[in-house]
Amino acid sequence: MLIGDLLLAHGLVTREDIELAFHRQKENGGRLGENLVALGVLSQDAVDKMIYEAPQAPKSIADTGIPTSNLLRLMFKAVYVNSLETASEFSSAIKLPIPVINRLLQDAGDRKFIEALGSADQTGFSENRYVLTEAGRRFALESLQQNQYVGPAPVSLEDYQARIEQQKITNERVEQSKIDSSFENLIIADDFIRRLGPGINAGKSILLYGPPGNGKTTVAEKVAAIFANVIYIPYSFEVDGQIIKVFDPAIHVPVLPADKDVPKSGLRREEFDGRWIPCERPIVITGGELTLEMLDLNFNANAKYYEAPLHVKASNGTFIIDDFGRQLVSPEELLNRWIVPLESRIDFLKLHTGKSFQLPFDELVIFSTNLSPNDLMDPAFLRRIPYKLETIGPNRDQYFEIFKIVAASKGLMMTEEILELVITELQVNNSFELACFQPKFIVDQVISACKYMGVAPHFTEELVTDALRNLYTSGAKGSGQTSAKSLKSKNSPVAAAV
Repeated sequence: MLIGDLLLAHGLVTREDIELAFHRQKENGGRLGENLVALGVLSQDAVDKMIYEAPQAPKSIADTGIPTSNLLRLMFKAVYVNSLETASEFSSAIKLPIPVINRLLQDAGDRKFIEALGSADQTGFSENRYVLTEAGRRFALESLQQNQYVGPAPVSLEDYQARIEQQKITNERVEQSKIDSSFENLIIADDFIRRLGPGINAGKSILLYGPPGNGKTTVAEKVAAIFANVIYIPYSFEVDGQIIKVFDPAIHVPVLPADKDVPKSGLRREEFDGRWIPCERPIVITGGELTLEMLDLNFNANAKYYEAPLHVKASNGTFIIDDFGRQLVSPEELLNRWIVPLESRIDFLKLHTGKSFQLPFDELVIFSTNLSPNDLMDPAFLRRIPYKLETIGPNRDQYFEIFKIVAASKGLMMTEEILELVITELQVNNSFELACFQPKFIVDQVISACKYMGVAPHFTEELVTDALRNLYTSGAKGSGQTSAKSLKSKNSPVAAAV
């Protein structure tokens, strides 16, 4: 991880800035940051702040926070599995700087685990090649039997706890103008945005509730995407000798440049700790598939290491529970699992050995449901959700505006006559409330019908009426919030607006 990469990730410089600073560095010497400051690209305070926030590379084994024996086992597993030969390859595999690797090699040599061979030419410089002795191979195999984790060295529990606290989501102030800009393409009430803003900045839990199809999921996703700070995620961390993987490419989005054409020479290669990945604030969205087990450590009995639970992977980010009340886990069990973390901002996890440890619970939790909150939660839990916002259906003017925008995006023109037809069919003939999703549903249905008939997309009374018939089932009258209790009754009809 290089200083140029991090400056790019934070959006402080461009590639052209780094190119200019690199050429100046070749002529005048100094560090990259100093040359960028000299060119007037950014201030010294900005460079210092970025360097302070980034995890610093360990200068010794003690600085890693991990016992020497554990690092030695990890290095030998990497060497054995990947047939590595040089110190630079070892460093790249377990993400520790060369001075720490050299100290581990010295320890390995003292134990007769490794032998030095001839030197190898590595991109213009020579370095020693190493080979495992018979004792070293046995040590590597024993280490693999202990656990099969092969990859970057873990960080310590203490360092991970401190990092979560350092990059809290509440450290990032989201200004009103940014929130307004994020929601500008939605037809949404001003007072809803006014009440949502403080909830976003508080970093505490938010409950979005109301009839289906009125944008709860869209609002939750926009809130999650509004944060911009770069945070640092460890590949894994260690507790009592046990390794727990955190970084998940399906969740965490690295912000380092994808290509590596940025000049490398002289950019302080070992300034930062490669065991941490600079990422966007994570967003975890879970729906009906959520189980209680997904919120506990997942121990792989074969590989003998852990996968962090979903909410730990969401640390310093946003955790969205969509369609709350419809999960495999009951609302009561889920709420009981999180009632302490939401109150104390600390979560307790337990290893299969019986040892417990704690992590800061720092994430914006958003519950989204079209069920009645009073049926889902008791007053004690509702009290622990400080921001409760209802998403209601649009009024006639808002509905018309949504319809015009959706229709125009598909090349159609929405008229007052078509609007009157839709509203009469929904509200007068079938007692359905207007919902934000309905215009898109109707427009898509009309376009599909026109495609079937081989004609250009257009609105007609017949096409719109057919679309509306696909919006609900025969005999379904009305829509709105569904009681959570009604879902538990096998005899309760749940047919309503799609």
